[in-house]
Amino acid sequence: MESIRQIYKIGHGPSSSHTMGPRKAAGLFADKNRNAAKDFRVTLYGALAATGKGHLTDQAILQELSPVAPAEIVWKPETVLPFHTNGMTFEALDEAGNIIDSRTLYSVGGGDIVEEGQPRSSGPAIYPLTRIKDIQAECEKKGTSYWEYVDECEGAEIWDYLAEVWKVMKAAVERGIEAEGVLPGGLGVRRKAVSYYVHAEGYNKSLKSRGLVYAYALAVSEENASGGLIVTAPTCGSCGIVPAVLYHLHHSKGFSEKRILRALATAGLFGNVVKHNASVSGAEVGCQGEVGVACAMAAAAASQLFGGTVAQIEYSAEMGLEHHLGLTCDPVCGLVQIPCIERNAYAAARALDANLYAAFSDGRHSVDFDRIVEVMKQTGHDIPSLYKETALGGLAAIK
Repeated sequence: MESIRQIYKIGHGPSSSHTMGPRKAAGLFADKNRNAAKDFRVTLYGALAATGKGHLTDQAILQELSPVAPAEIVWKPETVLPFHTNGMTFEALDEAGNIIDSRTLYSVGGGDIVEEGQPRSSGPAIYPLTRIKDIQAECEKKGTSYWEYVDECEGAEIWDYLAEVWKVMKAAVERGIEAEGVLPGGLGVRRKAVSYYVHAEGYNKSLKSRGLVYAYALAVSEENASGGLIVTAPTCGSCGIVPAVLYHLHHSKGFSEKRILRALATAGLFGNVVKHNASVSGAEVGCQGEVGVACAMAAAAASQLFGGTVAQIEYSAEMGLEHHLGLTCDPVCGLVQIPCIERNAYAAARALDANLYAAFSDGRHSVDFDRIVEVMKQTGHDIPSLYKETALGGLAAIK
């Protein structure tokens, strides 16, 4: 299993699979053909083409290719390549229009790109254990916690990276609760974070707490929707959940920066296990792999901060994912706005509820996290493709 750096990627929204991945692929292709190409042609397939304009896919690609040579985007939403629905073919052309280089890549979620037949890993395997059950047993045997397992596998340098992740997360919250206006894309969706933030101050302590969590999640998600700088956790579409929970607990409960970074490590470990054994791609398994996994990550982080045992932390994460099983990925007009932004706010609150529920228990329960991951993967494969980012079914059918 690879580094949790692959779960926490810093970049611009609104989509890890439709914006960050294609941008990365275009950059690699541009660098390879910098001295030879006179023109570029990029063909987008399947879900990548169906919702690409709403996700700014073309803009992300052109920003990388245009400084090298003019580029044309060809949209083929009706053509789905067998390997993955988010396929894209890059072609470099000479002065006569002849193809001098061609490469087909796939954006498989979380900003990762692969070629057909390649393993879906973007880094070396550094974790010998790839199931939470085994990691939990190892921690219980040694009397350690999940973040210590991350430290053992990643090395001390991971903390500098997580400090940068936390810095970007905080900045996204703070920009988002100050920003106002209508989000780009044509749906006319107004930013709500500032309103929720202001209204929360007028309620009693309990309702104020919940209102602030909503506000923080909305803030980051709205920054993402406007193409702002965010951190995938584990994706752009679910990037508001972990920051909202951690920012709220940092400010309301006074948890130190060091403890927040340890909570981020634990959250990243749980997200990493899902990514390794299933998927965090909405195009592949639906929104359960994005918002559901983010909720599990945030629940695990909260449980650790409140002193949960490794069993209680696992239980928190299990509930966070289990109660999102079957969630479709069906954004209206292909934009990461409706229902994505509200789902982030709701899932952040559910993460705190999962932590509280587990805290009342001894951590023992019937279905473990790894089994839920298996079920999520199978459920995602069983969900019809029109409910997975193709903008044809569910809420996406609303005109």
